[in-house]
Amino acid sequence: MQPPRQNVSKDGELTIYGGVTRSMTRRHRNSLPVPDDLAMEIFTRLPSKAMARCRCACKLWSSVLRSQDFTELFLTKSCARPQLLFVREDYSVREIVFITSPQPENPEENSYVVATNHLARFPRSNGFYGCTCTSGFFCYGDNRNLKGLQRPVRVPVISNPSTGQSLTLPRWNSKKKYGVEGYLGYDPIAKEFKVLSMNKSRVSEGWISVEHQVLTLGTKKLSWRLVECCIPHRSSSKWICISGVLYYAASAAGSSENSMVVCFDLRSEEFSSVKFGKAMPDSTTLVNYDGKLGLLMSGDSHDVSGARTSFELWVVRDAVKHEWFNHIYVLPPSWEDVVAAETMCIAGMVGVNEIVLAPWFQRLPYYVIYFNVERKTITKVGIQGLEAFHGGSFHTYLNYVENVKLL
Repeated sequence: MQPPRQNVSKDGELTIYGGVTRSMTRRHRNSLPVPDDLAMEIFTRLPSKAMARCRCACKLWSSVLRSQDFTELFLTKSCARPQLLFVREDYSVREIVFITSPQPENPEENSYVVATNHLARFPRSNGFYGCTCTSGFFCYGDNRNLKGLQRPVRVPVISNPSTGQSLTLPRWNSKKKYGVEGYLGYDPIAKEFKVLSMNKSRVSEGWISVEHQVLTLGTKKLSWRLVECCIPHRSSSKWICISGVLYYAASAAGSSENSMVVCFDLRSEEFSSVKFGKAMPDSTTLVNYDGKLGLLMSGDSHDVSGARTSFELWVVRDAVKHEWFNHIYVLPPSWEDVVAAETMCIAGMVGVNEIVLAPWFQRLPYYVIYFNVERKTITKVGIQGLEAFHGGSFHTYLNYVENVKLL
């Protein structure tokens, strides 16, 4: 008997049936209809590249895989299995490379993961600035040679490594070429991606953010619209999106040090702020601490070296009252031996108990470091599958989720 096969019946219902035998007088005898929810469940288990091929198999599958119900189901399941993501600029071919690996939780000593899922490569032109990630989508600035212009112009680009698609957004409504900051956020209630951008302008008190603009993805005509911001501040490249709110570290007007967090509600498109009360060190990284905004830091330098003795975490208790609570995590003696002479950066947190660090410059073999703040353990996790790049600089992202939403 032939092995079971899949087919699509004339009425558009997915069916599975066995091979044809002599006793069968009709082709679909003993066929078993598969309900839509079961079919979608099967599709969610496929790799994103296999899913792309399935979209081309037939109109029915294409319709199912492009539906909002399936996209939301896939994203929900993807959030339950977050991954490590490595992003690298490959200067030899002028491309940006995206590679994922499983993201371990509570890893054991001498463990490793394999980064073999090469999601996508996107071309880069004359520059690559401020790559940021939200719900599987990336936003970055790239200098492009646009038709009719003699010089390259910086434009925002949205890409989805899971589908291999990228979208160049309209130019910012600004006469300035540099100084533009962009943040990508996702509103889980409205199920919308929005890009917030702003420029910098010099005033008597110093540099401040001006020309705040918003663009909503998925609209028929992509366009920027101005939004009002009554909080004098200067934005930074440190940011995060949590539950439909964009948070970014900022300095007050007249100051050069970040001492506040500006909040932008993606639904109401209104700004607010939370004062930190003191200058944030350069090592500060914004993290999601059990659904709340956290500031993770270790010393005044961007680098985290073996000389560090502790990490400090500040979490917002009451944004309206500008209240925070903090934890201090003292590093164990093994920290200095594991890090040795390397300079690390804070990649973020996995859950509420594990701080993850990555070397600024990756040498062979590749690795990341897990600091379990509850058990007070330091674990080096090897990353296999990146040897072809022969070392170099990777951007390491935690909690990456695949999203099959098409641009």
